[in-house]
Amino acid sequence: MSPTAACSEAREELIACLLRTDCVLKSGRSPTECLHHPQELPIQCQHLIARFADCKKGMLDMRRRFRGNHLSESAKANARGEILNQGTVDIIPDRTAEEDPRRR
Repeated sequence: MSPTAACSEAREELIACLLRTDCVLKSGRSPTECLHHPQELPIQCQHLIARFADCKKGMLDMRRRFRGNHLSESAKANARGEILNQGTVDIIPDRTAEEDPRRR
């Protein structure tokens, strides 16, 4: 995988997000100019900036290069601004020893 292809997905998502912001659409600034003022950008774009920066840093980290410069699925979803299932579990009422199938 070439260095440019390593972070291309993160880069393209960031560019697409920047092009949809008020900074570009209403103010008429370039996406590069908008990157200089990240506090004015939506939180989703801020997460994508962090994701892209993390990817670029990972290209320099030899441990990551050896293991692979991958983000976890939850980190990818957070960068895209998606809300994942928080792992809620149905609570089963306390069982007596006779009712518990594991005790048989």
